[in-house]
Amino acid sequence: TVPRVVVTDRLRSYGAAHREVMPSVEHRSHKVLNNRAENSHQPTRQRERAMKGFRSAGGAQRFLSAFSGISPHFPPRRHLMTAPAYRTEMQHRFTTWEQVTGTAGLSTTA
Repeated sequence: TVPRVVVTDRLRSYGAAHREVMPSVEHRSHKVLNNRAENSHQPTRQRERAMKGFRSAGGAQRFLSAFSGISPHFPPRRHLMTAPAYRTEMQHRFTTWEQVTGTAGLSTTA
C-alpha cells in the first residue's frame, strides 16, 4: 500500500529523495512530527546496548530478528522478584531458548 503521508525530520536531502521515489505522496518535514517513529525504535536500541558481546553487527541482527518477536510476550515481572530469583528465571529462559533454537552446545568461538 502507498502511505498517505511521509514524515521526516528536517534533513534537506529527504526532500529530494521523496520527490524521486514517491512524488504523489504528501511530505511533512518538522522536528517533532517524527517523534513517534523515533520512539518506536527505543526498545531495539536498549537491546543493542545490552548486547555488546556480539562479534559482528550481522550476529546481533540475526539474534534480534528471531528474539525480538518473542521476548515482549513473556517479560519477567522484575519488580515482583528478588535479584537471585530474577537471575535464576533468566538463566532458565536462556537455557530453554538455546534448546528450542538448537544452539545448545555450540561453540561461541566460531
